[in-house]
Amino acid sequence: MAKTILVVEDDKDILNLIDWHLRAEGYETKTAEDGILGFELAKREKPDLIILDLMLPSMDGLTICKHLKKNEATEHIPVIMLTAKGEEVDRVVGFELGADDYMVKPFSPRELLLRIKAITRRTDAAVEKPMVIRHNNLVIDPEKHMVSIGEDALELTVTEFNLLIDLVQNKGRVRTRDQLLDRVWGYQFEGYHRTVDTHIRRLRQKLGTLADDIETVRGIGYRFKE
Repeated sequence: MAKTILVVEDDKDILNLIDWHLRAEGYETKTAEDGILGFELAKREKPDLIILDLMLPSMDGLTICKHLKKNEATEHIPVIMLTAKGEEVDRVVGFELGADDYMVKPFSPRELLLRIKAITRRTDAAVEKPMVIRHNNLVIDPEKHMVSIGEDALELTVTEFNLLIDLVQNKGRVRTRDQLLDRVWGYQFEGYHRTVDTHIRRLRQKLGTLADDIETVRGIGYRFKE
């Protein structure tokens, strides 16, 4: 069954370009040129992935992403944010609100398709892993997409969830940024090491008392304590 992708973009030329490439790859698409309409479509249609522009009329992409990630029915839908801005602060804010990936305009449709395939592949893989993973009082249940520390449940994005699984499953071993990009994001592009660092920082914040279990190996990557 074809996956459905919602594209929320107010530039009609870009919207049509993305829509054409997605359909050519066999995806079903829903489109919106307005923030509020896009938000309502996301809640009603519950697509498999959302491509979301940052600057939109009526409701901006960051606000939409924030609301989607707070809604139980839409919180697990992966989001790729698009923006004409390239400043690091925009990327960080997008990730902190729960975006799974981030692309700066102008971008290659081919690269966008690679990102989409990587995200949907790891999302599907997360559903297919039935084994519960335990580390001290940390419990990861891939089948239910749940993480808890003791009695406290953690709210993780799909990317944070898969990043934590990879680190815990390889505990005691150093995971380079390139390995994490390849395993968790499904691609390696120059300049995307900061993406890993941003997600690690966000993941540490959510792990609270277990934050120090993710060790930084200077100049190489990260390691989860045994």
